[in-house]
Amino acid sequence: MSDLASRTGAVNLGQGFPDEDGPALLLETAREAIAHGANQYPPGRGTLELRTAIADHQARFYGLHPDPEREVLVTAGATEAIAATLLAFVDGPDDEVVVFEPYYDSYAACAALSGARLVTVPLRFPDFQPDLDDLRAAVGDRTRIILVNDPHNPTGVVFSPEVRAELMRLAERHDALVVTDEVYEHLVFDASHVPLATLPGAWERTLSISSAGKTFSATGWKIGWVSGPAPLVDAVLAVKQFLTYVNGGPFQPAVAAGLGLPDDFFAGIAATMQAKARLLGRGLRDAGFAVSAPAGSYFTVADAAPLGAEDAAAFCRALPERAGVVAIPLTAFASPAHRRDYATLVRFAACKRTTVIEEAVTRLQRLR
Repeated sequence: MSDLASRTGAVNLGQGFPDEDGPALLLETAREAIAHGANQYPPGRGTLELRTAIADHQARFYGLHPDPEREVLVTAGATEAIAATLLAFVDGPDDEVVVFEPYYDSYAACAALSGARLVTVPLRFPDFQPDLDDLRAAVGDRTRIILVNDPHNPTGVVFSPEVRAELMRLAERHDALVVTDEVYEHLVFDASHVPLATLPGAWERTLSISSAGKTFSATGWKIGWVSGPAPLVDAVLAVKQFLTYVNGGPFQPAVAAGLGLPDDFFAGIAATMQAKARLLGRGLRDAGFAVSAPAGSYFTVADAAPLGAEDAAAFCRALPERAGVVAIPLTAFASPAHRRDYATLVRFAACKRTTVIEEAVTRLQRLR
């Protein structure tokens, strides 16, 4: 869809990457690292400086205390961390990986690479909170991993305390590993992020994954991490070392510096993203969409059915010509068998400059 935006001159509210750079401290630290020779392989687990910064971040925000020597691993973004984790713990087609649907598209690919069967729990417009009975039906004795993206891409939902508690109860009952994708952890609106690893009894069976890309508007750096009990992290490392081996040497000290930024930085990026999401949501409603208000992340989901849409993919293909805006159909994040459940839903990304969002919503008025 980004290519379509480039070819047509449409405003790109499709792919989820910012159009502004992150904090100057990170950029300058990366430049200094390059100038002073941090251009060769970093240690296999990541630099101790970054692993210590990640551990300090977990303690500062969540009261978790991973050992930076054994319980933190730096990866090539969160996507590699997820892939390495599934490949480490899935033994083949008898294992199941449970995800919430719609889902970030790499989840299905990683499950397929690992040989697991993907089992989905539906999230339904407009609130996208999972039904607990659906969750109970999905998790069973063949469940090897429950993969949880919270805040959630593509829907923008933040799961309720009841959902979090039931997830961990089911994981313990069925002896499943919980893998969390928390890349939007600092983009939660009107609340604080609650990692599943902080729940009672959760640490021992939870691997927490995040990255610098969304927090620091540096999605191209691909610096992520996984933290959890040492035996679990060791298993992920055993796979990760044969994927990218290591990555991003000069970016690791920069991310370490970023993780030490003051609290007002982290509060500020959440407030800024919320303001952009509200601006986008108002514009979408004015254009005739029904809108699900996100509780976090980059994304807002809107229903194009009130505008006469019957097929979100066809609607999005025509949108650049009709309105000069690019978005992504939610069916792109669903398995083929369930795409009809999201047939008219469209995802818009608010992680753009305010002037860009204002231009997009102005253009969307052409749809009325």
